[in-house]
Amino acid sequence: MASIDELFKVASAKRKLDATKDPNELYKAAKLEANGDVKSTGKAPMVEDEQEDDVEAGPELPPDFDAEDIPDDEEGRFFGGGMERQTAQAMQYIDEQDRGEKVPEKFDVTWLRRFALNFEKKISKNSELRGKFENEPQKFMASEADLDGEIKELSILSEHPELYSEFSSMGCVGSLISLLSHENADIAIDTIQVISELTDEDVEAEQEQWDTLVSAMLDADLIELLAQNLSRLDEGSDVDRTGVYYVLSVLENLASQTSIAEKIVQESGMLQWLLTRVQQKERPVSQNQQYSAEVLSILLQSSSKNRRKFVDLEGVDSLLQLLSQYRKCDPEKDSEEEEYAENLFDCLICIVDEDAGKEKFLYGEGIELAQIMLKEGKFSKLRALRVLDHALGGFGGAPACEKLVEAAGLRTVFGMFMKKQENQINEHLLGIFASLLRLLPGGSATRIRALAKFMEKDYEKIEKLVKLRRECASRVTPVEQDIAKERKNFTKEEQEIMEGEWLSRRFDAGLFSLQLIDVILAWLVAEDDGAKQKIVSLLADRDESLSLICNTLQEQVEGLRDDEPGQKEHKEMLETLLQFL
Repeated sequence: MASIDELFKVASAKRKLDATKDPNELYKAAKLEANGDVKSTGKAPMVEDEQEDDVEAGPELPPDFDAEDIPDDEEGRFFGGGMERQTAQAMQYIDEQDRGEKVPEKFDVTWLRRFALNFEKKISKNSELRGKFENEPQKFMASEADLDGEIKELSILSEHPELYSEFSSMGCVGSLISLLSHENADIAIDTIQVISELTDEDVEAEQEQWDTLVSAMLDADLIELLAQNLSRLDEGSDVDRTGVYYVLSVLENLASQTSIAEKIVQESGMLQWLLTRVQQKERPVSQNQQYSAEVLSILLQSSSKNRRKFVDLEGVDSLLQLLSQYRKCDPEKDSEEEEYAENLFDCLICIVDEDAGKEKFLYGEGIELAQIMLKEGKFSKLRALRVLDHALGGFGGAPACEKLVEAAGLRTVFGMFMKKQENQINEHLLGIFASLLRLLPGGSATRIRALAKFMEKDYEKIEKLVKLRRECASRVTPVEQDIAKERKNFTKEEQEIMEGEWLSRRFDAGLFSLQLIDVILAWLVAEDDGAKQKIVSLLADRDESLSLICNTLQEQVEGLRDDEPGQKEHKEMLETLLQFL
């Protein structure tokens, strides 16, 4: 029997690297497929001919041999068919090494420092060889493959965010970010992928740990280098298309912080690139085009400054043109295009919250487009209604309110209101009615036309409002009763902590719609004596009075602050309405 030392000699001889292998082939084997996985060699493991399984090997068995006669030797000298236990353990070790199995490594500061040293060495070696053999790629491609493997190994750091601060303080972040400008685009793409993994929201990092890492990345000019990669990557290539996806992923991760979202938009050309990307004609809509629309909506939602810059880029007109294709036609259900269109609507909703956005929306005939969608659209109907609600809201919404009346939009929105609708649709319709009553100039023709809609057909719209009010109250009241019981079990300090959660539960039950209805009813009481009598009569049917409306408005007044933008004016409006009640 061979000794253990001889077995190890045989094993080590099998593991030697083939010195004749071309470095180019080594590097190619490490290149990414479009899905981000390493390419396999494409060779299947060798399988012996099935017929050979039937051939008996070794010496012939002795006569009268019976397997049952073998004594049970679980703890004896022999193990596994006549092999000594020590020999079996040695063979098992060899098999594990052949399979590439390694003893689990401890990922701590010591490991990180060792990794950082190797990482810096491989960057330096590749840089040196590239400079020395610029026109002889075969002489530096092996070092490039080594560097590529080192970059991928860094992804393990995402599972150990407690090392982020140490990683940043060692200067490795700057070295990693510098690889985004590497001459080999594949190296840059792998780097972008690792950055995406390290900054992903699924990483269980403390906010301070995440901030430390991202701050170091930003200091190393991450955003500008990402922008440069977008300009050099060609989505006609599967690998480059994957690279663009990872760039978008990094932008999404970073945009979770408002200050960084503003930095992305204000200090780079990312916003223009995203706007251009979502306008490319693609059928079907690709994953990257949908993702670009999603990232664009995130950046616009995060900051008023970003929205204003988007308006300056004539983005509103571009959005209206893109969305106009859905005024009658619907995207395929659960497709990339459906998500793409949804994100474009989200972008438009963000933009019309800004006064400058409202102006561009009116100029681009956005009111008319929304009205067509309300009449003829399916997928676009609810989304167009949301856009109108936001466009008419705020103190800058007066021109949009007048435009809706002039474009014969009252018939459309009031017609929808009188039909049975989902709670979400009713909420947006109520928001539109509240904006019309609040912002249309007193005594103007447009205001008189809006008020007339509430009075026509024997005040049927007011009857619907009171009916809706009771439905909302029936959902809100039980929640308020439960909260009242819970209050008794909390101290005053604990109640203050719970106020936010309790208010959220009331809003989920329908408090916001209830507040809107009471504001509308208060306006109608103030505007028209006939409407006031009708409202009082309808409330009296259930022994209710205008005091219910007063209580709702008073609660809203108490929740508003004079030092918050727009809240002071809203508070004054509610206080004026209370005087009429």
